[in-house]
Amino acid sequence: FLMRHGLEKPDYQTFRGLPSDLRRPAEIVTEPFGTGRGALIQLGVLLLIGTPIARVLFSVAAFALQRDWLYVALTLLVLAVLMYSLFANHASTHA
Repeated sequence: FLMRHGLEKPDYQTFRGLPSDLRRPAEIVTEPFGTGRGALIQLGVLLLIGTPIARVLFSVAAFALQRDWLYVALTLLVLAVLMYSLFANHASTHA
């Protein structure tokens, strides 16, 4: 992608959104194995977003195994804030 488009000057006057097949996580996961580079880039972005969420989920499990309920509650609060920040804008635009 960078070899082909790396030297292009971005045109911020016109917004071109993602193709519809690269907007849903299920399609992003299956597309990189079939089509172009855009799907692979979207998969990378999806993995970068998922990394902190997975880390918080593993922390909840670890604190629960240690029976440290205060930290389980605090970590669940962090998870709730992460989920809210991820989905709040999506919910308000589709309501």
